[in-house]
Amino acid sequence: MAKFIHTIESLSTWFGRAFGWCILILTLSVSYEVFVRYVLNAPTVWAFDMMVQMYGALFMMAGAYTLAQDGHVRGDVLYRLFPVRVQAMIDFVLYILFFFPGMLALFWFGAEIASDSWRYKEVSWNSPARIQIYYFKTLIPVAGGLLIIQGVAELLRCWIAMRHGHWLERIEDVRETEDMASSFDLDASTK
Repeated sequence: MAKFIHTIESLSTWFGRAFGWCILILTLSVSYEVFVRYVLNAPTVWAFDMMVQMYGALFMMAGAYTLAQDGHVRGDVLYRLFPVRVQAMIDFVLYILFFFPGMLALFWFGAEIASDSWRYKEVSWNSPARIQIYYFKTLIPVAGGLLIIQGVAELLRCWIAMRHGHWLERIEDVRETEDMASSFDLDASTK
């Protein structure tokens, strides 16, 4: 079961890394727009739309990655004080009651929205460039599907924790700098 969970996490991590490149595209497009607008006095008609779509793609496609890395915000004032089995039971119930219905709705209605958008080749109505947006609307059900798949892995992780009393290790990708600093402090103190 651990191999199955880690395979799903690897998929979520791959998508998160792939769409993480949107940050570079965002940075370059904003820099270009600032330069041509304020230095050359020749603003573009496409830069705003590019930024909105890249940010939207990044936001939508980072959800499963963040879930795989246990990076979503959690109100754990009391939760962290509970034994692992109780934490897992709480998570299991909350995934069933709230997460999956929401993600199924995102997938289902997102697929309808994307289908309609493809059918009439939707363009941005608030853009002077009138760029096509149906490609990006396709990311709505894709993100929902990835979150559902990662949610299954999280349910299995909860099941293991309820049975064995410890959390299955996650595939580690990146770490926050404050986490890295504290691990360096621990390494230095043990020498």
